[in-house]
Amino acid sequence: MLTSTLSAITPLDAAFLASIQARLDNKTKPLGSLGRLEEFACRICAIHGSDTPDLAKKVIFTFAADHGITEEGVSLYPREVTAQMVLNFLRGGAGVNVLARHAGAEVRVVDVGVDHDFGDCPGLIHAKVARGTRNFARGPAMTRDELAAALVVGIRLADQCKAEGIGLVGTGEMGIGNTSPSSAIIAAIGGFTPEQVTHRGTGIGDEALRVKITAIGNGLELNRPDPADPLEVLQKVGGLEIAAIAGLVLGCAANRIPVIADGFISTAGALIASELTPHVKEYLFAAHESVEVGHRFMLERIGIRPILNLDLRLGEGTGGALAMPLLEAGVKILAEMATFEQAGVTGH
Repeated sequence: MLTSTLSAITPLDAAFLASIQARLDNKTKPLGSLGRLEEFACRICAIHGSDTPDLAKKVIFTFAADHGITEEGVSLYPREVTAQMVLNFLRGGAGVNVLARHAGAEVRVVDVGVDHDFGDCPGLIHAKVARGTRNFARGPAMTRDELAAALVVGIRLADQCKAEGIGLVGTGEMGIGNTSPSSAIIAAIGGFTPEQVTHRGTGIGDEALRVKITAIGNGLELNRPDPADPLEVLQKVGGLEIAAIAGLVLGCAANRIPVIADGFISTAGALIASELTPHVKEYLFAAHESVEVGHRFMLERIGIRPILNLDLRLGEGTGGALAMPLLEAGVKILAEMATFEQAGVTGH
């Protein structure tokens, strides 16, 4: 499935992009004066292969999973909070729910690796691969089979989005301890030290930050993931929700659906996807630049610019919910703004 998905990801049509930009240049405005909204319009249209893309159906996938690295004391909160927050998402009470309602998007919550038995929980997408990862400071985070299963979860959800006619997808996550694997991923792939890419996550103090940096360093030293093999990096020091996000990003690109990566953890998944095939970034939007220091290095590595910079560090998909209306705004400019001829305005 991964091989066929990767083979389906092709570059955007440069001629089509140019034709959309030419139409924008004929709107009643100075050339380029709507800045990145014009970029959004061009890319969204090229991804959909249409100058009238339908973005009415928007979904944010919030993937939840637990992490064995919490055994090292890297987080302010106990891992039980992951399951508790899943129930909060399903009740509609979390930050992502509020902002998704504001954006007119649906939140879909996916259990890909929570250490909890939810039973027959209404509204939850049951896709549990394992009850969390292992402690990567003591060994590999997951097996190759677990990695493959988590990737497939994301790819299949993207395929389902295509079948449903969903026009815009956002990534989100919930998992106590998941900034640690995210830091480990960018450290391994980018050749950074843990100190360069590790921040306070849930708000830990100085001593806990030192513990966290040490745990990440120990994990990298023990596992020695090959930076040239993104799947090995993900398997050895990653997370199940990060793997599912990587699969979702790949699946969206293969299905020609624009996808918005939220913050640090979501971008870790997007980074893995972009390391597997560089064309992914043409289908990918970065919602914002997180306060987490490693996020900037991820964005630079992929080669994408964040849409927003609001000092966010919540995750869940909150940044994606905020960015969605801006992507829609670009498309609306193309569809609704008058041309010089239509408005009777002297052009350039």
